[in-house]
Amino acid sequence: MKNPLEAILILGAGKIGSTIADMLAELHGLPTTLADMQPSPAASDPLINRLQLDIQSDAALAEALRKHSLVINALPFFCAARVATAAAQHEVHYFDLTEDVAATRAIRALAPQARAVLMPQCGLAPGVIGMLGGHLAGQFDALHELQLRVGALTVHATNALRYHFTWSIDGLINEYCNPCDAIVNGQLTQVQPLEGLESWLLDGQQFEAFNTSGGLGTLCETLQGRVRNLSYKTLRHSGHRDAMHLLLHGLRLMERRDLLRQVLEGAVPHSRDDMVVIAATATGLRGGRLEQETRTVRIYGAPLRGRHRTAIELTTAAGMLGAVELFATGRLPQHGFVRQEQCTLSALLATRVGHYFEGLREDAQNGAEPAAPVPQAVHR
Repeated sequence: MKNPLEAILILGAGKIGSTIADMLAELHGLPTTLADMQPSPAASDPLINRLQLDIQSDAALAEALRKHSLVINALPFFCAARVATAAAQHEVHYFDLTEDVAATRAIRALAPQARAVLMPQCGLAPGVIGMLGGHLAGQFDALHELQLRVGALTVHATNALRYHFTWSIDGLINEYCNPCDAIVNGQLTQVQPLEGLESWLLDGQQFEAFNTSGGLGTLCETLQGRVRNLSYKTLRHSGHRDAMHLLLHGLRLMERRDLLRQVLEGAVPHSRDDMVVIAATATGLRGGRLEQETRTVRIYGAPLRGRHRTAIELTTAAGMLGAVELFATGRLPQHGFVRQEQCTLSALLATRVGHYFEGLREDAQNGAEPAAPVPQAVHR
């Protein structure tokens, strides 16, 4: 087996893929190959080798994989199973960002015979939120409730949808249209996307939260039998959910996802003025007493190698590279399927990307009173 950090291949030179490459260069000084179907720009970088690659070509994909020891897949979710299958065949360690449940299931099916690691669902949610959820679950003798909330939001939501794109349109449609894993009254179940609407108050600012697909990764399976209720919801500016419900259900665009994509792409602008909000609350018994523990943080964009990167770009790339570093240093299994919650929060915070999530430390939450999120159910 090759040294996992000997040669890293990143597939997809979009916002996230290029941020991962820059973060590797900035924090590790590691040379990488950044591959994309589009021709590479003329600008040169001594640490980033650009490669034009069509992954639909079996021969081209195989040739690229044979030259590398580890591949990070930053392509759309529908490419995940194809790339993972090729990586497993060539014994190349595989990491991706997918939130797609079906893709993860297909990748997991490859694991029993795999000599390399298969670790999908890296990033923020799924990814870091699973590490945080697993950490909080371990703080209680008996866990009653675990609420995990994440939002990638524009700072100024001024349009009718109360939303601007800060990441993948395809990923957004996928999480708004597919069933969502949850644990309800101790039973593993699925709930409907866009339902379970709540009003959330964070630091005096009003948000809403509702069910979306894929954010928990494998955490429901891991915590089944250990928690009474587990839910993941996406945070948005108030009013967004009702507008999306009209599009998806009132106009039945859930049944015509290609048209939905065209509508959103033509009507909703992209924005780089964003923030990421992470909010997690666990309630249960500790030392015989009912207690609650909360972690909340807002993360904003920042420069990286002389270029401004958004909050969602930084947190997604950092979640990915935290998992890669923990694997490369032997703190994760070295072959087969690996879950996000197998990365402990303390181990993540100790990596070179840990400073991006510094606000999730227990001591960072201390003060007079932490600004705990207050969920208020809105019955629909």
